[in-house]
Amino acid sequence: MKLAAFFLAMLAAMPAAAQGYRDRLPEDEVLYFLLPDRFENGDTTDDRGGLKGGRLVTGFDPAAKGFYHGGDLKGLRARLDYVEALGATAIWVGPIFKNKPVQGPKGQESAGYHGYWVTDFTTVDPHLGTDADFKALVDAAHARGIKVYMDIIVNHTADVIQYRECGDCAYRSRAEFPYGRKGGVAGAAINNGFAGDDIRTPENFAKLTRPDYAYTPFVPAAERHVKVPAWLNDPIYYHNRGNSTFAGESSTMGDFVGLDDVFTEHPRVIAGMIEIFASWIDRFGIDGFRIDTARHVNPEFWAAFVPAIQARAKAKGIPNFHIFGEVADPDTSALARHTRVDKLPTVLDFAFARTVNAVSAGEVGTDKLAAVFAADPLYEGGEATARRLPTFIGNHDQGRAAFFIRKANPNASAEELLARDRLAHAMLLLLRGVPTIYSGDEQGFVGDGDDQNAREDMFASKVAVYNDNKLLGTTRTNAVANFDTDHPLFREIATLAKLRRAHPALTRGRQVLRFAGEKPGLFAVSRFDPVTGGEILIAFNSSPQPWTGNVQVEAGSTTFASLAGVCPATAAAPGSVTLTLPAFGYAVCAAGKSQ
Repeated sequence: MKLAAFFLAMLAAMPAAAQGYRDRLPEDEVLYFLLPDRFENGDTTDDRGGLKGGRLVTGFDPAAKGFYHGGDLKGLRARLDYVEALGATAIWVGPIFKNKPVQGPKGQESAGYHGYWVTDFTTVDPHLGTDADFKALVDAAHARGIKVYMDIIVNHTADVIQYRECGDCAYRSRAEFPYGRKGGVAGAAINNGFAGDDIRTPENFAKLTRPDYAYTPFVPAAERHVKVPAWLNDPIYYHNRGNSTFAGESSTMGDFVGLDDVFTEHPRVIAGMIEIFASWIDRFGIDGFRIDTARHVNPEFWAAFVPAIQARAKAKGIPNFHIFGEVADPDTSALARHTRVDKLPTVLDFAFARTVNAVSAGEVGTDKLAAVFAADPLYEGGEATARRLPTFIGNHDQGRAAFFIRKANPNASAEELLARDRLAHAMLLLLRGVPTIYSGDEQGFVGDGDDQNAREDMFASKVAVYNDNKLLGTTRTNAVANFDTDHPLFREIATLAKLRRAHPALTRGRQVLRFAGEKPGLFAVSRFDPVTGGEILIAFNSSPQPWTGNVQVEAGSTTFASLAGVCPATAAAPGSVTLTLPAFGYAVCAAGKSQ
């Protein structure tokens, strides 16, 4: 029994690269996130999604930042060598479901290139390719040991349902517009016997037959059958209460900027959404879900959805299916609440992103980063869950790390900006959590802000506001393809990803704070091998000045090997090591014991 236990313990601590990809835990991964439309164009015949006409019909306009540019699944498959060379072990692919090609008020239209305006949840958007293309991508990635995560949406669909009373409608609450009256408390009685959305039984919801309690919803004739599965075309399966204010009950019941808000309390919706997304597991053998707008769905939905999805994945031989929700809030208590109340397994670590960007930009002291990690016990499952939180420093919504660094340091030299960006990526790859690289960050993309301004093409762009950007670490621009494996940020990330995967302490190891200060300067932690207990000291300097001093380590850590940066050969005294870090530098020191 002791031998078996030892074997299992050693297997748990094996580097990710030494295991089958199915056996790797979520914290073993290095994620690479991309929007397929903006990554690589592998087939120009699908650029218009099989549609004919101008850009307001096809959604295709490669010179406009809010329209399709031509990237697709074939293009991504053709670039798997690049992704693998970067050191990514899992690809988080932006939504690939069939979208409404174009929507928005006249003169303000944009396209569903990003994937979040779904009409058909069962198939790939023709702009991106076919179901067969997705199967080929997943199979090719798996052959390399690379996992594939899908970006899914439950909260809403494309904007199809309209209201008779108005266009851009304000939210109407349950108190002022109860389910049992048409158009307000003084209206005619409807939905007789419906006991409210808290009674989530089929018998109760069978009595909810009319959706016109707040507004009078209708579906334009041309779109009456546009949604798939077909049940999604019925307005009864939506809240129909107008636009969310993102506060109070409207946060889970209001339309997300006009998008049709799904009635996720409804038993039919719960069963339907489970079947929709489980089918993608059945058909393609994917490895995880990132859940868009997860905070805007009622917790009871997740209590049913998550276990069902996990069970389906395990039945298909996927034991470590990774589910993480988008909770766009930098408050650690808010993030943790959604793992406790909503029972989401993990959430994207927006607190980490906000703080690393501020620390690497020199805006705050390193104690702010210590505060993020001090909240790890708040998550359901505590620090073990925190190690599975996907961490990031830039994305398609909030913007890129380089943008925040440059904004905070407008007069900094190109060399300083690159050094600060390298520091931010070192924190991302070495600290607890699942590091998530946003495509383009490894090529020095900066962007002009958030949303569309941070969604540059990796292939040669035709968008003027992208092509005038000054990138970090290169003289290239967005007007040419940027898949340069010699870019200094690419090389840095690839080196750190390899280092991370080679040491269980850096993936599965607990993290202990060694030093943080109120000003820019030293931030140090130790991470420990989950089997041997071996210590790895990681130290960062966020100051523009070199730093020299003593850092606490375990008393038994007496010798050190440099894994990155410069480390002393021996401890200065039991429990203390003397380090020297250059401006914006870092060191990774593996401890040993005296012989």
